[in-house]
Amino acid sequence: MDAIILQFLNGLDKGSAYALIALGLTLIFGTLGVVNFAHGALFMIGAFCAVTVQRLLSLSYEVEVEGETDFLGNPMTTDIPYVQSWFGEAIGQGIIDWSVPLAILFAIPVMLIVGFVMERGLIQYFYKRPHADQILVTFGLAIVLQEIIKQIYGANPIPTPAPEAFRGSLDFGVWLGFDPNTIIYPYWRLVYFFFSAFIIAAVFAFLQFTTFGMVVRAGMADRETVGLLGINIDKRFTVMFGIAAAVAGLAGVMYTPINSPNYHMGMDFLVLSFVVVVVGGMGSLPGAVLAGFLLGILQSFASMNWIKDILPGIDQIIIYLVAIAILLTRPRGLLGRKGVMED
Repeated sequence: MDAIILQFLNGLDKGSAYALIALGLTLIFGTLGVVNFAHGALFMIGAFCAVTVQRLLSLSYEVEVEGETDFLGNPMTTDIPYVQSWFGEAIGQGIIDWSVPLAILFAIPVMLIVGFVMERGLIQYFYKRPHADQILVTFGLAIVLQEIIKQIYGANPIPTPAPEAFRGSLDFGVWLGFDPNTIIYPYWRLVYFFFSAFIIAAVFAFLQFTTFGMVVRAGMADRETVGLLGINIDKRFTVMFGIAAAVAGLAGVMYTPINSPNYHMGMDFLVLSFVVVVVGGMGSLPGAVLAGFLLGILQSFASMNWIKDILPGIDQIIIYLVAIAILLTRPRGLLGRKGVMED
C-alpha cells in the first residue's frame, strides 16, 4: 500500500508539469488555432531564467583574508557575493538560497516579452496556414532556441538547488498512519504540486471571472461573432499567447530543483505534452489538466520495478498506449469539442 501511495505522489509532480505545459499549449491552440511546437522551448527558457538569476545573485568579488597567507606567503583571498556586501551576510545568503522562487519575478516579464515577440514576429503569419506548416515553423524555432541556450549555457545540466528549507523530505507515511520512514517524499515536489495547482486555478479564474477572460472564451467559441461586435479579439489573443508563454516559463522555473536544466529539456517534455493535449481533447482546457495528471500518475505506476519486470520498457510507452486506447474509444479525446481539427 505504501508503494502505491508513493507512486501516486510521484505521479502528481510529473503530472503537474504535463498539465501546466499542456494548459499553455491548449490556450494557444484554443485562441489562435496554432499548433505550437515551440512551447517546450518556452518551458526550457523559464528553467534557464532560474539559472540566470542564480548566477546573477552569486556574482562575487575577491577580498584578502586579514592575517592569512598561503605557503608562498601570498595573502589568502576569498569570494564575497555582492548581495552579501549590500544586504549583510545573513540576508544576502538568504537571497542566494531562495534564488529559484525569486526567479519567478524575473521570469514573468521575460516570458511575457518572449511570448509577444514570438507571436507578433512569427506566429501571426501562420494563423491561416495549414497545421503542417505551423508545426514545421514552430519546431524549427524550437531547435533555434535550443541551440542558442546550448551556446550560452553549455550542453551539460546545471544544478539549481531548492531553498535549504525545502531540501529535505517529508515523512508522509506518519500522517497516514504508517510506520515511520515508509513513505518519504521530497518537500520541493510537494511545493511544485501546490504551485502548479495555484497557477492552474489562477488561469481558470482569470478566464471565468474577468471581463477579459469572458471575451477570450467567447472568442474561442465563435471568433467571427465576437469580431462583429467591434471587439479587437486579435489583441486579446496576443495577450493570451504571452500568458501561455508565462505559464510554461513558470513551470520551468519551479521544476529546476527536480530536474537540472539542460538545453534539450524542452524537447523532452514537448512530445509528451502534445500527447496530453490530444488525449484531453484539442482546445479543451479542463481536458488538458485532467489528462496531464492522469498520464503523469499512470507513467509513475508503470515505472514500478515489478511492473517493469513483467513488461520491460512499459514506463516509456504507457502514455502512448493509453492515448491510443482513449482515441480509439473517444476520437475527440476525454473532453474534446465537436468540430475541432475535424475539417
